[in-house]
Amino acid sequence: MSASPRFTRWLIPAVLVVAWLLVGGGLGPYAGKLGEVATNDQTAFLPRSAESTRVVEAQKAFRQDESLPVIVVWTAKTPGGKLGPRQQEDATRALAGLSGAGLPPASAASAAVLSADGRALQGVVPLEPDLGEELPRTLEEIAAAAAKVPGTVAQLAGPAASRADLADAFAGIDGLLLAVALVAVLLILLLVYRSLLLPVVIIVGAVFALGLACGLVYALADRGIVRVDGQVQGILSILVIGAATDYALLLTARFREELQARSDRFAAVRAALRRSAGPITASAGTVALGLLALLLSDLTNNRALGPVGAIGIVCAVLSTLTFLPAVLVLLGRAAYWPAKIGHTAEDGAGHGIWKKVAAVVDRAPRRVWALSLAVLLACAAFAPTLNAKGVPLDEIFVNDAPSVAAQQTLSEHFPGGSGNPAVVIADADRLDQVARAAERTEGVAAVTPFAPGPPGGAPLVADGRVRLDVTLEAASDGRAAQETVVRLRQALHAVPDADAIVGGYSAQQYDTQRTAAQDRALIIPVVLVIILIILVGLLRSLLMPLLLVATVALSFVATLGISAIVFQRLLGFSGTDSSVPLYGFVFLVALGVDYNIFLMTRVREESLLHGTRRGVLRGLVATGGVITSAGVVLAATFAALAVIPLAFMLQIAFIVAFGVLLDTLVVRSLLVPALVRDIGPAAWWPGALSRATDKH
Repeated sequence: MSASPRFTRWLIPAVLVVAWLLVGGGLGPYAGKLGEVATNDQTAFLPRSAESTRVVEAQKAFRQDESLPVIVVWTAKTPGGKLGPRQQEDATRALAGLSGAGLPPASAASAAVLSADGRALQGVVPLEPDLGEELPRTLEEIAAAAAKVPGTVAQLAGPAASRADLADAFAGIDGLLLAVALVAVLLILLLVYRSLLLPVVIIVGAVFALGLACGLVYALADRGIVRVDGQVQGILSILVIGAATDYALLLTARFREELQARSDRFAAVRAALRRSAGPITASAGTVALGLLALLLSDLTNNRALGPVGAIGIVCAVLSTLTFLPAVLVLLGRAAYWPAKIGHTAEDGAGHGIWKKVAAVVDRAPRRVWALSLAVLLACAAFAPTLNAKGVPLDEIFVNDAPSVAAQQTLSEHFPGGSGNPAVVIADADRLDQVARAAERTEGVAAVTPFAPGPPGGAPLVADGRVRLDVTLEAASDGRAAQETVVRLRQALHAVPDADAIVGGYSAQQYDTQRTAAQDRALIIPVVLVIILIILVGLLRSLLMPLLLVATVALSFVATLGISAIVFQRLLGFSGTDSSVPLYGFVFLVALGVDYNIFLMTRVREESLLHGTRRGVLRGLVATGGVITSAGVVLAATFAALAVIPLAFMLQIAFIVAFGVLLDTLVVRSLLVPALVRDIGPAAWWPGALSRATDKH
């Protein structure tokens, strides 16, 4: 061989490695900068077409109302003690004396109001809505002023305090979440490979993929093309690390097989790429297209996750198919050091375990799939008990949050909706009729037209419209408040020529839940069709893809059943966020199909040579260890989301982690192989393999 081709063979891998080093060095810091372009303002993630969203837009006409309220609540230091006019005057004076960045003029803060039971005071301070990093300091100033009221304990509630606690929950997400995920993956890889070098290479490739993804997402978010919040940011990190590691496990396992059969590292990498690229790209395609299906959602945060997640998956595939092969070429057998790779295709202890599993599947396939199916159906029976109608305010945070405790105190002494009213926008010339209709609505505690200046002043009219604040009797985050919103809308829509619309926190929660249910009804079938089309093209069969999709869908429903028991019986959640089932479906079905793709592409490859029966058994033995390792890695990375102290993240972490393990250990290992073994060549109908005579 001439020197030039030999030089070129080494040059291309070296250039690829250097290129990725530049990508990692240049774009890696953006993984820690996404917070700069992220927003945790929940009003930015409302349904586009919902009535509560129209109210948010209509409120912009009331310039005096562009604020973020914080509610100060005082109670006596002595439990159960009474408060009187003196404390009320001191509290009013404390709020009136506030000044500084983000704080209102003295006249903007409300006077302190004494509760009907005489045991609490309440005051509202409107803040500038875009305080950003100044919000915690501003709240500290308000808390310090409120604490000066003698004989009382002050707490801060309301949207401003909740936003600060939410920001605190996501604080350090860039470092902590990534560190937990990477350490978990590294430990698993060390156990799987018993190698010191290869796990580090895989981790580095995953980090490079994440850096590239974060750089692209940062550029898009900075230009307003995509939205990013703390949830999307956290899921992106986990998704890229998990997917890149999974794909790397598949490629490196195939490379190891090829090294056992040949000594030329270049030929081994080429063969491993040729046989792995199809399953890897098909698997990535199911996840990316499944995520892009979220663009059909009417919820902005769902639509945001779609392209952001798809970008992450593409970057993971790009790293796996370029950086990793280049490093494997340069390292050769040294990549697996200190483990030694012989020149034999025979396996070690890991394959021995899977030979036993394959023997059980071969000996009694019908019993295996029937038992597996029975277990999944038993778990799925509990799925209808999962309450996906939202999480109450006191359950949003896993740990105790000051704003939640303050809201509970507020609800004990004032109407449940105090400080967080429903907002009504209506035609000004129908103000009286609208107000009377609202007052007569069951569940309404008070109706107050919005007026600037001192209480009792003339209502503000903007563009011929007025605003009314409707205080509800029930807590604004509860189901009862949402039922009141429904009644209120019915009553106000019936007022002739009023064009009344109802928004506010309770209405937003109700609209979000309804929209989430509509999204599930639309997006779930779309994702299933996308996956089915990809599988048909990959496996050149119709029955097999239908079988795989059905089994993974059943696995998802079974996971929801177990999640219902864990969330409601063990963890004490009364429900889940309305988006949790959809997120869980997209991740679990797309990722669950990944493992079946890895398995069945190898089974098809073996079946072409040895027939369906032996193809199933050989494919299960060959892929058993690597797919199980991939499943454990992905479960561990998603479990890392639990470090973020939010119910939504904890619930997603459990659903995906448990569901992935269920797919890996039951569906892919037992149910699917046993079904294919029992059906025989007909499982490949109408492809050519279905007409082949099985070899025994």
